Amino acid sequence: MWSAKPPQPPSSTYCSLQSSLLSLAILTLLSFTYLSLKSFHSSNSPLPLTPSLVIQSSQVVRQVAEQQREQEEEEEVITDVYNSPGVFKLNYEEMERKFKVYIYKDGDPKTFYQTPRKLTGKYSSEGYFFQNIRESKFVTDDPDQAHLFFIPISCHKMRGKGTSYENMTIIVQNYVDSLIAKYPYWNRTMGADHFFVTCHDVGVRATEGHPFLVKNAIRVVCSPSYDVGYIPHKDVALPQVLQPFALPAGGNDIENRTTLGFWAGHRNSKIRVILARQWENDTELDISNNRINRATGPLVYQKRFYRTKFCICPGGSQVNSARITDSIHYGCVPVILSDYYDLPFNDIVDWHKFAVVLREKDVYELKQILKNITQDKFVTLHNNLVKVQKHFQWNSPPIRHDAFHMVMYELWLRHHVIKY
Repeated sequence: MWSAKPPQPPSSTYCSLQSSLLSLAILTLLSFTYLSLKSFHSSNSPLPLTPSLVIQSSQVVRQVAEQQREQEEEEEVITDVYNSPGVFKLNYEEMERKFKVYIYKDGDPKTFYQTPRKLTGKYSSEGYFFQNIRESKFVTDDPDQAHLFFIPISCHKMRGKGTSYENMTIIVQNYVDSLIAKYPYWNRTMGADHFFVTCHDVGVRATEGHPFLVKNAIRVVCSPSYDVGYIPHKDVALPQVLQPFALPAGGNDIENRTTLGFWAGHRNSKIRVILARQWENDTELDISNNRINRATGPLVYQKRFYRTKFCICPGGSQVNSARITDSIHYGCVPVILSDYYDLPFNDIVDWHKFAVVLREKDVYELKQILKNITQDKFVTLHNNLVKVQKHFQWNSPPIRHDAFHMVMYELWLRHHVIKY
């Protein structure tokens, strides 16, 4: 998908040069202002310091400061954490200028449509997307101007109302069929320019009652597994984020990270069972074969992320786990132990620059693999992890480069391959 990576100037040198030039510009501006005022006061008819002069000077200073902030933000993208920084920067800016999405207005918001169920819990990513897209500038009321069409049906809301899997499938099928019958847009591309969002794995299965929804539409899902029909070039991996986070973001705290590796959770998958059996009694890996009892103290589980170098992230009932984004938030380098997982934003960021990506069969050599990572390599992984934290956090309203905008960017990339 990406072109060859263009040569980039060293990030630190580039940043230092730009900051120096902007600082010099501000100092020059202030010097000229001072000399001008001094010449005014030394004349026979001294001119007072007028409010307009003060306002103009402050406006220029603010403009220079704003330009510096924007350049610093752009410089954050000029880093090898991204697969192709230059391409990402240009395409992202084009997306911000042009991308438009039409949201179907059909469906009662009080039932399963239009609005999120909630913005908390392990399926909050679905809720945040439903809310964020309406808070964004990407929505258009003119379907003829839309690049993509959003099907606003929430399987998470169905789940919350106790809807059975069988009824979910019927509801999804009837809703999509009603849109196809009522509007001309689906038939133009057989649904290739339509997308839906679901984080619950039951929601993914509920859509399978409509074959064209699975085959043609873009599926934005939290469980993007290659071996169950997920199509990487068409579908989008939605990061599973458990928000709100219980504690502030970690990072730049390497000296506090003295534990080699950490995992605690339910043994609800084969890889988790093996992980617990193999390492639960190890003295260097902090492995618990069950969730940490809250009676041991407040936020004990979350605090362990702060003092650990590598946080183990095995797949659970599905390939995905909110533990990955927990690790990123708390500054603990994630160790991915999940086969067939299309990692979120994999075609934008290079996960090997801020995570350790292993095969499930590597679990038997896990400790030695982690111990073989040098301190310098760990520091690099940790520092890069801090750079990508913003991509794995939802905000309301959304902000540039956060999880919502990264998902929208993935959708923007996919709209280019749709054939009309």
